[in-house]
Amino acid sequence: MRPRKTENQNLPPHMYRRTRQRKYGKVWVAYYYRDAQGKDIPLGSDLDQARIKWAQLEAKEKPLDLLTMKGIFDRYIRDIIPKKAPRTQKDNLAEIKRLRELFDDAPIDSITPSSIAGYRDARTAKVRAKREIATLSHVFNLAREWGITTKENPCQGVRKNREKPRDYYANDVVWAAVYSKAPQELKDAMDLAYLTGQRPADVLMMRKDDVEGGYLLVQQNKTGKRLRIRVNADGEVNSLGKLLSQIAERNSKLVTSYLIVSKTGRRMTGTMLRKRWDEARESAKRKAISDADNPLASRIAAFQFRDIRPKAASEISDIDQASKLLGHSKDDITERVYRRVGAIADPSK
Repeated sequence: MRPRKTENQNLPPHMYRRTRQRKYGKVWVAYYYRDAQGKDIPLGSDLDQARIKWAQLEAKEKPLDLLTMKGIFDRYIRDIIPKKAPRTQKDNLAEIKRLRELFDDAPIDSITPSSIAGYRDARTAKVRAKREIATLSHVFNLAREWGITTKENPCQGVRKNREKPRDYYANDVVWAAVYSKAPQELKDAMDLAYLTGQRPADVLMMRKDDVEGGYLLVQQNKTGKRLRIRVNADGEVNSLGKLLSQIAERNSKLVTSYLIVSKTGRRMTGTMLRKRWDEARESAKRKAISDADNPLASRIAAFQFRDIRPKAASEISDIDQASKLLGHSKDDITERVYRRVGAIADPSK
């Protein structure tokens, strides 16, 4: 018998791969099953689905690696996660790493709502467990699309751990205490984060060429949402425009396109920002303790750079404007998660 071609040696018996070079260098791939009469039956271009169809034609069980969660997790990591935003990719990989500890060797059809609930209850990190189960639910839904299982998603209907939004509000006293101890590059980052209402990672990626036509152009890394934040109003430069001019003047002798940089012109990374933030906060806390103001020291210790975004949202009176600045499509997200001060009301008399 003539040996199989090298490209088909990793495929099951009677299954063949065909490739064809297309324009612009793209390679077309398809799989076929050759029956006893020598007729080729198309199995599609997806190898896992082709193997499932092969098993049906051969009247055999599906390949074991497609029946256990290990193979399904592997495919999800290979085909789905790379299409997501960088931060979501990082989170999903961490979530699947944790899920693998319990579910990797489990046949997909053996997983029940009870086993999902058991996983939820065993996790001490309740918020992380909620997000891990959400990722597992997405994996199950895709496994159904891929034809690996016809079973109902066992995550559906399982009670979720309650996630309480962070409720810290940095008032002006706390802000001033940390701001007074911050080096200039941290002050710039704080001011830019506050005036734009953007996440720390997006603030650090802002460049001077993002200012165009009277706007600061922003594309949020997490959501991909695009924003245009005004740098002038009624023909006058606004507070953001003034800040950008001040930063540009300070950076004029540095060879850099980024707005938030070190004294030597190096782009500020998340690690660099965190180090400067921790040092400024600690210094402010020590000052409050030396002034015998322990309540203020406690408030300062709890202040995180990420609290600047909800501070901005809380201090804009118009909820619609706050939602636009933060890049939210629904006001209720801004209200429920980011507004951390109560509504203003008049007394009864």
